[in-house]
Amino acid sequence: MSTAQNRCVLQVGPLMPSLARTLAEDYAAWQLPTDLAERTEFLTERGAEITAIVTSGRTGVDAALMQSLPNLGAVVNFGVGYDTVDVDAAAARGVAVSNTPDVLTDCVADTAVGLMIDTLRRFSAADRYVREGRWPVEGMYPLTRQVSNTNVGILGMGRIGTAIALRLSAFGCAISYHNRREVADSPYGYAASPVELASTVDVLIVAAAGGDGTRGLVGRDVLDALGPHGYLINIARGSVVDQDALVSALVEGRLAGAGLDVFADEPQVPEELFALESVVLLPHVGSGTVQTRAAMEALTLRNLDSYLKTGELVTPI
Repeated sequence: MSTAQNRCVLQVGPLMPSLARTLAEDYAAWQLPTDLAERTEFLTERGAEITAIVTSGRTGVDAALMQSLPNLGAVVNFGVGYDTVDVDAAAARGVAVSNTPDVLTDCVADTAVGLMIDTLRRFSAADRYVREGRWPVEGMYPLTRQVSNTNVGILGMGRIGTAIALRLSAFGCAISYHNRREVADSPYGYAASPVELASTVDVLIVAAAGGDGTRGLVGRDVLDALGPHGYLINIARGSVVDQDALVSALVEGRLAGAGLDVFADEPQVPEELFALESVVLLPHVGSGTVQTRAAMEALTLRNLDSYLKTGELVTPI
């Protein structure tokens, strides 16, 4: 691919090293400067030349940046979540947005199940118990909660939610869900609201998309409905859960435990959670396998190539 033809691509924010290298070497992509003065100078000099952005869910593209790029036609997003992209501003400007669905479904669903098992059975905490030399001194580790045959609620029955339900059905779990719309022909029970769902399950798994439409969807009312014997698992977006309400519920014992792969202000994690054995904390690794990230990278580049050649995206949102 001729770099001269394609010096119209802008990388916004950090990306996988291999993807960033490909963008630089094969597309001669620019990187948006992080320094404010340098960024302003770059956008003034080069903004009109940019037709495509490649970014990730960690960074995204806001309305102000789009306004600085008058010929922008596409935002190619590495990741399934695109809540950091101002999609309303994009639509208003005729800017197409893509993501990388499907290719990460299995790994994120695997993470949800693994996180649920670890949270209920406290395997990570038991591992620390052994490593700290406490087993010979304090005796057997305390009993924990069974995973199989529990009642599980899934908030968001899309691709990932469905994959989680399939896996947990093999554990004999009774599955119910809440979605913006009831899923036709679903074998699982439907709850009319997040509160109703939480009130009937032992474990609530958050698999809903991020963005303004779901911000704070899991608030104190939902956590109180889940109750002191309930567990929350979040592999979606930190914004979907009211983090302050969650921390309070865990610290005060109004929730039995939580498994969290995402947080409201990553990579910052509330320090109050560090000392709680009832909480498992992961650094947003839901799709973090070699195979899945390679597939995400390939789909990102397919979207970019397709847009540059035809003006169309492979997986538009």
